[in-house]
Amino acid sequence: MSLRQSPITHETKTMAFGGWEMPVEFDSIRTEHAAVRGSVGKFDVSHMGQIAVSGPDAGRLLQRLTTNDVSELDPGEAQYTAITDERGVMLDDTVVYRLPESRPGYLFVPNAGHDTAMYDRWVTHRDRWGVDATVENRTDAYAMVAVQGPAAAALLGEHTDLSLSALSRFDIAAGRVAGVDALVARTGYTGETGFELLCATDAAERVWDALACQPCGLGARDTLRLEMGFLLSGEEFHPEENPRTPFEAGIGFAVDLDTEFLGRDTLADARDPAERVVGVMLRERGVPRGGYAVTTADGDPLGQVTSGTMSPTLGEPIALAYLPTAYAEAERPVRVEIRGEPKNGHTTTPPFVS
Repeated sequence: MSLRQSPITHETKTMAFGGWEMPVEFDSIRTEHAAVRGSVGKFDVSHMGQIAVSGPDAGRLLQRLTTNDVSELDPGEAQYTAITDERGVMLDDTVVYRLPESRPGYLFVPNAGHDTAMYDRWVTHRDRWGVDATVENRTDAYAMVAVQGPAAAALLGEHTDLSLSALSRFDIAAGRVAGVDALVARTGYTGETGFELLCATDAAERVWDALACQPCGLGARDTLRLEMGFLLSGEEFHPEENPRTPFEAGIGFAVDLDTEFLGRDTLADARDPAERVVGVMLRERGVPRGGYAVTTADGDPLGQVTSGTMSPTLGEPIALAYLPTAYAEAERPVRVEIRGEPKNGHTTTPPFVS
């Protein structure tokens, strides 16, 4: 099966990711990472899904299929949330946008390669419950560009008619960027001030080219999100290979048990899990990778790494791992087995950088 292509052409190293062919790096991961932490960088994130939900019962449908309280959103606001099944197991994490009044309805953004499954899920439950909502998979109609870093607002401000200072975190507005219609959201996956831009696919390269800053690939996106302790679908959770609840995954803040959603009853009894996602920092050289064993200082098994890297900001190895809950509550010594050698470290609470 052929890989899906971004509407933006990139002459650089690419890799398969979530069924898409996407750029890995343009210069080096370290260079791109430093640009975002110190100034500004841009990412082609058109591999993320876009599902539009509209109609009289659009909010009600989203309310029943996501864990946060959609009813709290006013037009132009967004929220981070999880999508769970009847077991309370995470199928995906996503951002739900209630679009500005000029474009009524909602948009939610599944992770790469999940758009078809999430579209089918929404349509199936819409029909089963008999709610009045239109669901559209707009992934192939939209391009998505992220502009991230402390200088993101200054750069983007040169190319938009929107007042970016009026956008609070998790706000979204409709305007023009580089002369084309776009949605501009103050959201991102790096921990820095930043924006995510949605525009028509045929306008994508115009927007991309207008933003004169360091282009960044999937490699830097991963190191940036890991320094913040952000989850990656397929690594920190997978419904079959690594089934986790939002409470285990450390995003209980995105669960509102006062709402009715699939998996709510199960999650109401699962607020104190035996394991939680924990940050791990090593004091010895070596890069912790997904699947590596984590043990006590004496070598007793505790769990395993889900994802890890050498932090470009800190110059130290960092990782996320599921460990007994007690290890999430206080810093404790641990070891990570790297190619058969135990490397000393300790647990910590992400983010790894402030």
